[in-house]
Amino acid sequence: MALHIEPVGEVVEGRTEVADDYWGGIESVIQLDEERFPIDSVQGLEEFSHLVVVWHFTRASPADVEYHARSPRGNPRWPATGTFAHRNHRRPNQLAQSFPRLLRVEGLRLHVTDLDAIVGTTVYDISPYFQEMGPRGTVNEPTWPGEMLADYWANKI
Repeated sequence: MALHIEPVGEVVEGRTEVADDYWGGIESVIQLDEERFPIDSVQGLEEFSHLVVVWHFTRASPADVEYHARSPRGNPRWPATGTFAHRNHRRPNQLAQSFPRLLRVEGLRLHVTDLDAIVGTTVYDISPYFQEMGPRGTVNEPTWPGEMLADYWANKI
């Protein structure tokens, strides 16, 4: 069974180029679909500091999808891991989720920072981040994500 979902908006301001790192300090705007959503659909959202944004790697091609194990970013220093141990456009549905900080709400325009999606990105869902719904217990991960993402949120010089 296939799932059919409609976009709720699009990233209309922010970073325009795809890159692996240096997403820090970028302010973006998500424009919600004004034909579908009334102004009160975002009522109360401004009280939250962070959002959960589900988006599609719009510029990716289905040909980019890889199901086999591979080293992250093609770096042989990091172990080959399966497609479900990655967070990139090579995953089967080419979906991502981000947790940007909400700066302000202006009508159906959501001003955020720390959104690692580019202008033109299709947004499929937005919700407030509830701390109580975050991970429970100790979060464990291997060392390679920390090494790989050391500059992910750094400001571009």
